[in-house]
Amino acid sequence: MPEQHTPLIATIAAGLMLAFVFGLIAQRLRIQPLVGYLLAGVMVGPYTPGFTADPALATELAEIGVILLMFGVGLHFSLKDLLSVARIAIPGAIGQISVATLMGAGLSWALGWTPLAGFVFGLALSVASTVVLIRALQDRHILETHRGRIAVGWLVVEDLAMVLALVLLPALALATAGNGVPATRILFSLLIVLAKVSIFVAIMLVVGRRLIPWLMHHTAHTGSRELFRLAVYAVALGVAYGAHYFFDVSFALGAFFAGMVLGESDLSQRAAEEAIPLRDAFAVLFFVSVGMLLNPSVFVNAPLAVIATIAIIVVGKSVAAYLIVRAFGHSRSTAFTVSASLAQIGEFSFILIGIGITLNMVPKESRDLILAGAIVSIMINPFVFTLLERLNTDKEAAPTDKPDESTTDLTPTTLSGHDIVIGYGRVGSLVGAGLKDDGGNLIVVEASDAGVDRARKDGAEVFSGNAAEPALIAAINLAGARRLYVTIPEAFEAGQIIQQARAANPKLDILARAHSSATVEHFEKLGANLIVLGETEIAHRMLERGRGDMAAAVPV
Repeated sequence: MPEQHTPLIATIAAGLMLAFVFGLIAQRLRIQPLVGYLLAGVMVGPYTPGFTADPALATELAEIGVILLMFGVGLHFSLKDLLSVARIAIPGAIGQISVATLMGAGLSWALGWTPLAGFVFGLALSVASTVVLIRALQDRHILETHRGRIAVGWLVVEDLAMVLALVLLPALALATAGNGVPATRILFSLLIVLAKVSIFVAIMLVVGRRLIPWLMHHTAHTGSRELFRLAVYAVALGVAYGAHYFFDVSFALGAFFAGMVLGESDLSQRAAEEAIPLRDAFAVLFFVSVGMLLNPSVFVNAPLAVIATIAIIVVGKSVAAYLIVRAFGHSRSTAFTVSASLAQIGEFSFILIGIGITLNMVPKESRDLILAGAIVSIMINPFVFTLLERLNTDKEAAPTDKPDESTTDLTPTTLSGHDIVIGYGRVGSLVGAGLKDDGGNLIVVEASDAGVDRARKDGAEVFSGNAAEPALIAAINLAGARRLYVTIPEAFEAGQIIQQARAANPKLDILARAHSSATVEHFEKLGANLIVLGETEIAHRMLERGRGDMAAAVPV
């Protein structure tokens, strides 16, 4: 077969083409596209007839997606943010890992496995997928909110715990095999891992904070966008690989710290924009690679075990995370977000169970249960988010709730004849400031904490969340609004907002920004009254100035 001579091209081509087809079908059915990506992986996997992609290559390609994704998260996640959530993220992650491990051990005991197998199996169920968690937070525009930072900080702690676990499992296997491995050897191994991680973090904070921003600024001054884009990928992949090769740190954690030190530079926003195209493509390949690993026969051969595994992941972990977050005094909104974020498993789970099988610590059927649990939990994770969001909006916060900056106030506005600004970044904040100077009533919809703070300082009524959500659309009274300014740069999300706004108020004056002629046409079809294309406006302004100077120079 020709694909055997080009396995890399065949894997990428088949994975992306089928992911596109199934993702499009899922979107048509109003299901998250990632469900289609997972089904595409099943189609090209070894357990279904037809073309079979190379699973090893697919896994490595998926790892690139994880690296770029965590690099992007790090760009918007400073050391200050990490430390600000440490009081909940560290004990919370440790507590949730402990609870999930005990539940997994209980299931393994019911299946007749050894206590050691139960420990490894439970540990594999305890850690969430980086890609799924970040993707879910990004889709709902809560990644940069306080509750989003708690979830990411929780994830970082889990990753660190799994790094330690991967090193200690071989020593634990020797100790339990009766080979007389002393406890001091295990302790020594743990200290070595902690020392390596500490050295890596120290190098990144001392050397990386100076070297990486300097390198990016130097590259930016060359004036070559191609070189700058290359520098972004070189830093993300280079640091991730170096962290893994020299310090035994996971690729994801290495990339996260690389992004975090670069995030202190003024070029962080530009770097994030350059990383998006490859990041999204390889993130899709991650879901395809997960689907390839599934053997569908496990649902027939061990249905009760599969159901119990899924229950631990989706229900057990969620309840544990919710109770822990609430015990630390955070709001219901934060607890729901964290518990929904962690109600799935992914890449670290596969690695842990694979090592466990290699070391004869767990039976081979444990891999099928982990994979089935991963597939189902990833598929239903968007629905878990939606369910918990509805529970949160259906219930008013109890008087004993301790408010935090992440709580979304969905109490309907009393304003009418008002202006609404979607997004309060560089463009939105300028629009908002101008509207307030005019003395009008202003509502701002913004997801990030920084944008929310800016809007409140400008005197606007602020709603934090995704402007495309029906509950939020109802709360901002689009039907009674005068004008809508859609200033966010994401064309797909902006299009959804325009479409829903036009349906809610046929007479509403809608103004939007665009980055291409195709986007202008798309927004016009959806009902926008005025679309501002940046390049066009710049050209018009330059021509106006040039023509004015020419007219002034003509003698009368």
